[in-house]
Amino acid sequence: MRRGLAGALLLSALLVLYIVAVADRGLALARTGEPVGVALGLAVLVLPALGVWVLVREWRTAVTVQRMADELQREGRLPVDDLPRSPGGRIDRAAADEAFATARAEVEGSTDDWGAWFRLGFAYDAAGDRRRARESLRTAARLYRRA
Repeated sequence: MRRGLAGALLLSALLVLYIVAVADRGLALARTGEPVGVALGLAVLVLPALGVWVLVREWRTAVTVQRMADELQREGRLPVDDLPRSPGGRIDRAAADEAFATARAEVEGSTDDWGAWFRLGFAYDAAGDRRRARESLRTAARLYRRA
């Protein structure tokens, strides 16, 4: 098992335990019968619902991203992390910016190509923009599921 997968499973299990504990507290408050307790209990139950939604969404995206990576690898189109690095392991900023410009141009040329969005996600990651990297991978996953 990959180390990253083991870590994700462990964190997901901890989140599920937290969700169950919070849901239990919310239900206990709602069962008090007191108007304030019921209102607080229902409000607290929003958190577990949100947690389940986020957990399912992230796992669904992760599974789809892995399927995309497997398909790109079979086709020989998987992005290769060959950017120059400093002795400390940091990616050279100029090289990351150049790779990003290439990936962005590819997406602009074909906005419906999930593979282009996948590569853009990794270019964003190399450039240090994790939020946009996740957004690009979510877009790629959405397009991949439609294909």
